[in-house]
Amino acid sequence: MPTADSLLDRLSEDLKEAMRNKDKVRLRTLRSLRSALKNKEIDQRQDGAETVLSEQDQLAVLRKQVNQRKDSIEQYENAGREDLVEKEQEELDVLDEYMPDQVSDEALREKLQSIIDDVGAESMADMGPVMGRAMDELRGKVAGGRVQTVVKQLLGG
Repeated sequence: MPTADSLLDRLSEDLKEAMRNKDKVRLRTLRSLRSALKNKEIDQRQDGAETVLSEQDQLAVLRKQVNQRKDSIEQYENAGREDLVEKEQEELDVLDEYMPDQVSDEALREKLQSIIDDVGAESMADMGPVMGRAMDELRGKVAGGRVQTVVKQLLGG
């Protein structure tokens, strides 16, 4: 998975390449992502100090951009706007290239079992602490709903 700096570096390089290649879809999408990242940086500034987004923050912005495209695709499909569905799908394809590899089901189960053992969770009543720690460790790598489902299975819920 790319580090925080390498994600921004990669984005800058890919933007330059898209300009050279006159790739309008890629250029539009990467500019949108860069803008969202800059906006997040601005939102986090305190007392005018420069802020550098953590890798988790960057992944959260990226995931939000991906989810927005997916939601738009669904809405446009329901409205019968195939032209807009195609535009959003093209952008989604570009953004997917930046998403980290998702954790496999087996690796997720192992990680969550390890967290359950460390926390000492024995039942669904202990789900809160398990979920808190799991989301801290897995944020950006796996969807929260998927984590919750597996935790419930492992805790017998």
